[in-house]
Amino acid sequence: MAILKINGREKQFEDGKMPSTLMELLDHMGIHHATVVAEINGKVIERKTFSETALDEGQAIELVRFVGGG
Repeated sequence: MAILKINGREKQFEDGKMPSTLMELLDHMGIHHATVVAEINGKVIERKTFSETALDEGQAIELVRFVGGG
């Protein structure tokens, strides 16, 4: 079982089912990449590198979504 900590909560993935990149994780979670700011282990990740940013078990990921409205 692989684990990522996303916004303070542990998310478990079956062996071989953990997304390999940040973009794959966002797709898995149903989050459009243009509406989110991402941080991995305290480092802000540039949106243009989401598809190249590899994920490793145990990483702490913070996702902040932009929501329109007033």
